[in-house]
Amino acid sequence: MTVDRTTAPTSRTWVVGGLLAGGLVGVLLGLDLSSTPADVGDVEAGVVVRFAHPLVRTLLDLAATAAVGLSLLPKLLGFSRPAATEPVLRVARPAAVIASTVWALTALVSIVIRAYETRPEMAVTLSSVVDYVQRVGAGQGLLFSAVCALASVWIGIMAVRRGESVPAELRILVTMFGLLPLPVTGHASNWKYHDYSMISMELHVLGAAAWTGGLAALVVLVAHRKSLLAEALPKFSKLATVALVLVSVTGLFNGVLELALNPVVALPGSLVTTSYGLVLIGKTVCAGLLALLGAHIRWRLMPHIARHRTTAVVGWAAVEVAVMGVAFGLAVVLSRAPVA
Repeated sequence: MTVDRTTAPTSRTWVVGGLLAGGLVGVLLGLDLSSTPADVGDVEAGVVVRFAHPLVRTLLDLAATAAVGLSLLPKLLGFSRPAATEPVLRVARPAAVIASTVWALTALVSIVIRAYETRPEMAVTLSSVVDYVQRVGAGQGLLFSAVCALASVWIGIMAVRRGESVPAELRILVTMFGLLPLPVTGHASNWKYHDYSMISMELHVLGAAAWTGGLAALVVLVAHRKSLLAEALPKFSKLATVALVLVSVTGLFNGVLELALNPVVALPGSLVTTSYGLVLIGKTVCAGLLALLGAHIRWRLMPHIARHRTTAVVGWAAVEVAVMGVAFGLAVVLSRAPVA
């Protein structure tokens, strides 16, 4: 098996750094496009909360996405060559524990920030946070996600100790399940299509997490092992194609439907005259770029990877992951941007 160890630290730095930097850029860009307070009707909570919450929430989403990707990695690598895959999985398992820990902590911090945001005139206490969780569905969704993240930490620690005797399917199920309540923490819609919209948003979140997390995990941990990459990348490419279609369709459905039901500004004008519409355009541009980057990797680089040739896959994938980070940051702002 060919292993280029010199590229491993570089790929990890570029991919992880690109994902985090992309998330920061996405948040700042989204906030710039959204010129009004995030939660219409709330008392002004100040500049700190305006920036703190989307940043913490973006970190939450990226950590959860990393946990999903690291949980998917054993399935992408397969189980037929344990001698080759175990060195990779030995790194992936504790990394998944760290990602799940960050996920749990940021979910809890997000609850505290949102409790203060809804009642900034009151001091933040345990009772006020509990009251927020009891009153608001977003708080309940974040708490449930935090509990799932803690369950992922516990299962991940067992996997560190016992290896692949802890089923990868269990780790995938727990991390994916923890993502399901997150769409509840965005816009609260009361119109008749609410149930369909929630299902669509949950599919959107699951697809984005599998796509982004899977790619990041592959590039960070497998790109320098040409034999394993040649086996895992085709599997991921099929997953990424399905995820791209799922994310694009559900994203457009939710965005256009939200704007179409806007009682104040009608389509197509609302696309360029509302904060929601502008951020949605930003996300659409990201989706287009991701489709082009993914197509380049699949059609131009994968044939060379299959022959174990050296390619620039790390560089291209790092760019793709960075754009995904931007999309995640924009998505956080979009979930709270005023539609009108």
